[in-house]
Amino acid sequence: MMGASMLQADFIVAGATLVDGTGGPARQGDLAVRDGRIAAVGAVAHPTGAPVIDARGLALAPGFIDSHTHDDGYLLAHPEMLPKVSQGITTVVTGNCGISLAPLAGTAIPQPLDLLGPAELFRFDTFRAWLDALRATPAAVNVVPLVGHTTLRVAVMDDTSRAADAGERAAMRDLMQEALDAGAFGVSTGTFYPPASAAPTEEIVEVCAPLRGRSGVYATHLRDEADDIVPAMEEALLIGRELDCRVVFSHHKLAGERNHGRSRETLDLISRAAATQPVCLDCHPYPATSTMLRLDRARLASRTMITWSKGYPEATGRDFGEVMAELGLDDEAAVARLAPAGAIYFLMDPADVGRIFSHPLTMVGSDGLPFDPHPHPRQWGTFTNVLRAMVREQRLLTLEAAIHKMTGLAADQYGIAGRGLLQEGYHADLVLFDPATVTDVATFSAPIQASHGIHAVWVNGKQVWDGKRTGAERPGQVLQPGMALPRSE
Repeated sequence: MMGASMLQADFIVAGATLVDGTGGPARQGDLAVRDGRIAAVGAVAHPTGAPVIDARGLALAPGFIDSHTHDDGYLLAHPEMLPKVSQGITTVVTGNCGISLAPLAGTAIPQPLDLLGPAELFRFDTFRAWLDALRATPAAVNVVPLVGHTTLRVAVMDDTSRAADAGERAAMRDLMQEALDAGAFGVSTGTFYPPASAAPTEEIVEVCAPLRGRSGVYATHLRDEADDIVPAMEEALLIGRELDCRVVFSHHKLAGERNHGRSRETLDLISRAAATQPVCLDCHPYPATSTMLRLDRARLASRTMITWSKGYPEATGRDFGEVMAELGLDDEAAVARLAPAGAIYFLMDPADVGRIFSHPLTMVGSDGLPFDPHPHPRQWGTFTNVLRAMVREQRLLTLEAAIHKMTGLAADQYGIAGRGLLQEGYHADLVLFDPATVTDVATFSAPIQASHGIHAVWVNGKQVWDGKRTGAERPGQVLQPGMALPRSE
């Protein structure tokens, strides 16, 4: 035990079940915080004057890392980050699926970039300008930024329905270099979406060439997550090898009933690839996904809900089939009538979702669309849903394994130094919760609801959630690849 005279602390969390993020067994103990860092873990003396939080019966874990978000603009518009801190999230990975807020300014915003928020948020013509804005007006959570390949295409090309020519590839490569120099952890692609679907493999490799030698991340929303998922995965793995970077399979899923059960095949492919190249994946725990309204997705889904519609706002929050009947239109005409619009698609087999979550390389990512008027519940409830359903009810994961996926594993895969573990010297990103009662409240019918059972959340040693409301502190930092302490082996 460290003597009281030796230890200085801003506060101590006492008597908690410490779930340290490694995946190892939980243990009882205390944790002391000093100057935004973890000062001591385990048996800690309580120096006179240090506030002590009684955590008996509660679990203390590293702050959760949301490994897949679209919070790029939300961080600026709503810096308190209520949907995230209320479920224990202290760090968000932005710029996924090929779409990042920057570098893009002064142009029409096509779908799916509008999933990031209103057009006025797109005001940064360099990646550094957006990061500077985040530093000038910090949010409550830390940010791990990725730059989106689709955003680069929209910024540079007058027609994204074709492959980029040599001049356009060079211009995109320059923007990629600027983003990486500014602090991007890597790049994401979204060749599933129209503005990038015409980009051939060689364009991606050429544009992303500045990634080589940086130990960066290549996160990808695959060209196809349905019938042709295996060739799409093989393309991503090839790109990873060409760029010598880690491949992250975003929101890994098998879409459509005829593909249900194929997670055995895709996970086997990932496991084999992991033997020779860096690879991982993220997933959320729901059997439905959400993005722009598309005819191909609506025809593949067993059920489609409208999350927003500029063409027919009355459709928001309703079943697509009901809206079609109301308008007297077939599905193709109804999509055109509602456009631009967003939707939730019930596409996945819960058994596949559980199998994917059980894979040792699977991180937790919400993939929420924070500006949707009727969002997918994952924006508010992903992490607490895992703790309730997969840990407590289904016993698919132990508490320690689930926390590892939310913390230490994500920190390792993204190269986030000094976070993700309850370890002395690490940044004090912490979540205190009741493992017996923690639960998501957000549902598909009522998605905008804060979770229950998260008692307190700290980011860099400052409290941002007290179990009922957000605090006034905005201690989030824009993280940089390899910043702060190196990982101890």
